[in-house]
Amino acid sequence: MTGTRLRGRKAGSARGAESFVAESITAARAAGATGILLVRGDSAFYAAGVIAACRRAGAHFSITAKMDPKIKAAIAAIDDDAWQAIAYPNAIFDEQAGYWVSDAEIAETRYTAFTSKKGQAVTARLIVRRVKRLNPQAAGGQDELFSSYRYHAVFTDSPFHLAQAEEQHRDHAIVEQVFADLVCGPLAHLPSGDFAANAAWLTCATITHNLLRATGCLAGPVHARARGATLRRRLVAAPARLARHGRGHITLHLPQHWHWQQAWMNVFDAVHDPPPAQAA
Repeated sequence: MTGTRLRGRKAGSARGAESFVAESITAARAAGATGILLVRGDSAFYAAGVIAACRRAGAHFSITAKMDPKIKAAIAAIDDDAWQAIAYPNAIFDEQAGYWVSDAEIAETRYTAFTSKKGQAVTARLIVRRVKRLNPQAAGGQDELFSSYRYHAVFTDSPFHLAQAEEQHRDHAIVEQVFADLVCGPLAHLPSGDFAANAAWLTCATITHNLLRATGCLAGPVHARARGATLRRRLVAAPARLARHGRGHITLHLPQHWHWQQAWMNVFDAVHDPPPAQAA
């Protein structure tokens, strides 16, 4: 997490988004990111200023488009033969036919957004995913007269092919779970009625959250996906005993046959230099 901001009162998500996106891209570059940067966002960030900030910083964008009449018209103009099934949850690959059997399909078209804003129109890809809208109250065996769909549109200049670009945008749900872990933890209750104090708390909470996520990644693949409460219980609140031997020499005694010993040692070895070599 490269940055956080605390919004006052009823400010919407898009308030200050342009400068925030620019700062986040700069922070990612400063942290050593040298590959393709893709800014993903929900429909709250579907704004000309956000996309302009991405392009000025040399990053690509993938933003959920608002389903306004123009977007709906662009979707309706997509040819029926352009839709292709994707590996959606519970999809089955038909080896004989060579394609996925799925209720989810994707297609794309060119779209020009923000035409009402002078000098800010942007032409890019409009990637659309459609999922069949089923009636849960329909009686068993009652077939549909025609298919109806729910549509999800993404406005993007992603350089990747259609299926990969759509899947990458859909993966932002994983990031949302990481954010939810922070919100359900130290941000569940801000400590003060003072905006500045809460902003300081947010910064400290974000630092500790990043350190905890890094600890999970160093511990191993299982803990890299674990929630913060699990990491604190298994790795931070370690059932260990401190013992002092001489001046400045401290030994940490861990329990024998501890289930998370290897994960804890992975973190320890990664953040500590090896002991100095002993003279023969």
